[in-house]
Amino acid sequence: SSVDDAPADTITRRFRYDVALVSALKDLEEDIMEGLRERGLEDSACTSGFSVMIKESCDGMGDVSEKHGGGPVVPEKAVRYSFTVMSVSLRVEDEEEDVTIFTEPKPNSELSCKPLCLTFVDESDHETLTAVLGPIVAERDAMKESRLILSIGGLPRSFRFHFRGTGYDEKMVREMEGLEASGSTYVCTLCDSTRAEASQNMVLHSITRSHDENLERYEIW
Repeated sequence: SSVDDAPADTITRRFRYDVALVSALKDLEEDIMEGLRERGLEDSACTSGFSVMIKESCDGMGDVSEKHGGGPVVPEKAVRYSFTVMSVSLRVEDEEEDVTIFTEPKPNSELSCKPLCLTFVDESDHETLTAVLGPIVAERDAMKESRLILSIGGLPRSFRFHFRGTGYDEKMVREMEGLEASGSTYVCTLCDSTRAEASQNMVLHSITRSHDENLERYEIW
């Protein structure tokens, strides 16, 4: 089911996030059941405690003016928002850690990347991009706080979702952070020095954020 809630001056096609996640998990139904069997877990006893790790990606697709033919005048650049099911794990009694029953073997493949939203917009057009992605973020936040009951292998099973934005384009991360997109005034994501400061001082730079802080700032939503 697609949703049409895009600003009037652009064209957007997207799926509801929960519907897209259901579809992705149903595609993995055989893999999930095989994972349970391989780990010797009793199928009928495993109906709750499933956790799904989702990698989100959002990136500009560049100039697409040659690709969409005639029709209304729209921005000649496009942005794609997509996700990948990275892993499915299960909380098992008497086990300290969750048992992983599925891991995506090709996490960077186009085949494992599920499109959620495609919109004709320049990725540096922050206002329009925010209007387009706002409803997706709201749906994602709702999914974080709830459980999805889905029939897998003939039994209803309860899934929780965890989201990481590790597939965001670095320029877009800066855009979401309120910094500049392409041509950022900052040197890198680990340093708060601006290009102007760097040009005056080529030596005394320090890493002002750790990778853990960056993970918290950019990747875990």
